[in-house]
Amino acid sequence: MADFPFDIVAFDLDGTLLETHRDLGTAVNHALTLGGFATVPIGTASDLIGGGAKIMLARAIDAQGGIEEGRFRELYKAMLAYYGKHYADHTQPYPGAIEALDALAAKGVRLAVVTNKFESFARGILDALDLSDRFDCVIGGDTLGKGKSKPAPDPLWAAQEQCGGGRMAFVGDSSYDTGAARAANVPVIAAAYGYCDKPAHELDADAVIDSFAGLIPALETL
Repeated sequence: MADFPFDIVAFDLDGTLLETHRDLGTAVNHALTLGGFATVPIGTASDLIGGGAKIMLARAIDAQGGIEEGRFRELYKAMLAYYGKHYADHTQPYPGAIEALDALAAKGVRLAVVTNKFESFARGILDALDLSDRFDCVIGGDTLGKGKSKPAPDPLWAAQEQCGGGRMAFVGDSSYDTGAARAANVPVIAAAYGYCDKPAHELDADAVIDSFAGLIPALETL
């Protein structure tokens, strides 16, 4: 409604809108097995998430001594190929996410996804979960070209423009998200339930939520 403080709310994907660690972890383990490395427990795969798939795989391999660059590229391509076939096997929205999106839409708020995941993967997952129609735009880590993914401000500015302009807030779970928001001069909420790369209260966010139930009340205080 007219008194709601934001025209646009943008969301990170992994660890913010969607619980994705099982599918991401399985893809990482596929590449690790091909490379002769030990697999990571799926339950701890969330510790690797943040910054995109390449960084996720690099963290897993570096923790086991690293690998030469050419072989890493081969394993990375294998991981992407596997993930492209299995990115929605277990991935689901977090509890309360759909209800929060509905409530924001009912207030006339335009919605966006800003992720460091490849745009094609992000769109594929949203399609698989029947969520695509809820968003006015989807900005991926490769959408704007090299050097213009989070924590750069460019993807947030692009989302704001594609959603028609107006006051925007961002919701994310990592320092990539809060860094992008600060650089873009956009208010940001940290999702403490997500894959935070540091304690949520240390992410330099304007507010912290423990679940989607707290999202709209938090937005109304910004």
